[in-house]
Amino acid sequence: MMEDRAEPAGPGPGEIRVALHGSSLNFHDLGVVLGRMPADDGRIPLADGAGVVESVGAGVTEFAPGDLVVSCFFPDWQDGTPTIGDFSRTPGDGIDGFAREYVVLPATAFTHAPEGYDAVEAATITTAGLTAWRALVVDGKLKAGDTVLLLGTGGVSIWALQVAKLMGATVAITSSSSEKLERARDLGADFVVNYRQQQDWGRVVRDWTGGRGVDHVVEVGGPGTLGQSIEAVRVGGHISLIGVLTGGVGEVPTAALMSKQARLQGLIVGSRREQQDFVRALGRGGIRPVVDRRFALDQLADAFRFEMSAEHFGKIGVEW
Repeated sequence: MMEDRAEPAGPGPGEIRVALHGSSLNFHDLGVVLGRMPADDGRIPLADGAGVVESVGAGVTEFAPGDLVVSCFFPDWQDGTPTIGDFSRTPGDGIDGFAREYVVLPATAFTHAPEGYDAVEAATITTAGLTAWRALVVDGKLKAGDTVLLLGTGGVSIWALQVAKLMGATVAITSSSSEKLERARDLGADFVVNYRQQQDWGRVVRDWTGGRGVDHVVEVGGPGTLGQSIEAVRVGGHISLIGVLTGGVGEVPTAALMSKQARLQGLIVGSRREQQDFVRALGRGGIRPVVDRRFALDQLADAFRFEMSAEHFGKIGVEW
């Protein structure tokens, strides 16, 4: 439901006023609008937001009118180790999100957008892009020559494919769609597995590495796929537990994980400092996010229906 609300006042000291022009959809956003992650009545959805600075408040020196900026998933987590384990201050969940025309917020709730990106492209980094960056580069310490396994072709996985190739890694990726796997090859994937045709895809990927196993797994499935991810990872490897697409609770093959001596690390997006580092890397890397389709803001319900169909490859954009 669209509605008119009063324009925000300001900006006050330390704040900026931003005319929003783009967002992108995440699994988290879908959970909120479907009521799986209860939010207050009347909550404005969408965690990702990008737009142009219209004015700045007293004391703001990082941004100037005309700058393209992009929001932070955790506006209060500026730097350092994680301190937030819930979504009480995440836009579109605990606080109002970016499905609106204007916001006035602290300047620290934004970073500069990657150079050359439009608003929708910039908005894809807030949640999916930064999650992939933190999983592989910040937590995983990815280096050239490493091998990476990605599950599926959604927003996080396709961003992770691009980040991994940017860093000089070799990448395997899974999907149930042969067409999507070919698109992943076009983006640089080195090895593809159709998990419907190869149900023991963890072993298939391990065999592809000559029996050694991959250095990193970006695990977006959860309990239904974790066993195969442990099968695929090398002894001493790293598994980033990001998603719960197959459920929030399930069995962990503890003996297999122990014998692999692998590091299983949960994570939720990242800090503002990590986003700034990611933006800097994108400015030098020349990659652009993959946006499958774009919807107008008044077509937001249609955009969520498209997300529910699971037909998309990469991100779903919203622009206005």
